[in-house]
Amino acid sequence: MSGERPIRADLGRPETPAETAERKAEASRLHRSRQTVRNLLASLLVCGLAVLVLVLIVPRNDSPRVFDVDYRAVAAEAQHDYTQPLVAPKVPESWRSNAAEIRTGADKVTEWYTGFVIYDGDQAQGFVGMSQGLNANDTWALQKLAGRSQTGEITVGGVQWREFDATHLSPEEAGNTRYALIGEIDGSLFVVYGSHDPEQVRLLAERIAAAG
Repeated sequence: MSGERPIRADLGRPETPAETAERKAEASRLHRSRQTVRNLLASLLVCGLAVLVLVLIVPRNDSPRVFDVDYRAVAAEAQHDYTQPLVAPKVPESWRSNAAEIRTGADKVTEWYTGFVIYDGDQAQGFVGMSQGLNANDTWALQKLAGRSQTGEITVGGVQWREFDATHLSPEEAGNTRYALIGEIDGSLFVVYGSHDPEQVRLLAERIAAAG
C-alpha cells in the first residue's frame, strides 16, 4: 500500500516518525561537519599560497652582515658623563666595530667596551675587543678573561702589559679571549683580547696606548 512506510533493513520494521527525524538530523549534522572540514582545508591552502607568494616576492639579502658602529661618536657622546677619557683608538680600515657602549656590571665597575670584527672583503676573519675599566681592579680584569693564568709580560706602545696566551687552544675552545693583554694607562685598567691572531690584539693595544 502506498501509505505504508518502507521497512528499514537494520530495524526489520518501518521506522517511526521520531526515528525518521533523528536520521535526517544526523545526516544533516554529518554533511555540515564534512563541509566545515573542506572549508578549513581550503582556507589553509589559500593561506599557504599567500605565504609562498610573499616569500617569493620579498627581496632578501643573503650577503654576510658587515657591522659599522661609529664607536668614536659613541665615545664622544658618553664622555660628558665621565672625567676619565674614554679611549677610542683609530683602527685599520678593515676593522668594523660591532658594538660600543658603557656597561656597569654587578660589581659596580663602569666599563667602556668596544668590539671590532676584522674583515677581509666582506668575510669576517676574527674579532678583537677592548674593555676600559674606569674604576676597576684586578678582580674585574681577570673575570673578563674567565680566570685565565698570566703567561708572561710584554711591552707594547711603551706600556707594560700582562700577557694571557691561550693560543694552544682552538678558537672554538678559547672563544674571544684566546689571546689577551691587561695594562693600566692613566688610571684606567684595559683588557684587550681577541679570538685569533695575537698580532691583532697587540696592534689594538698599541693604538690604545697611543690614544690614551
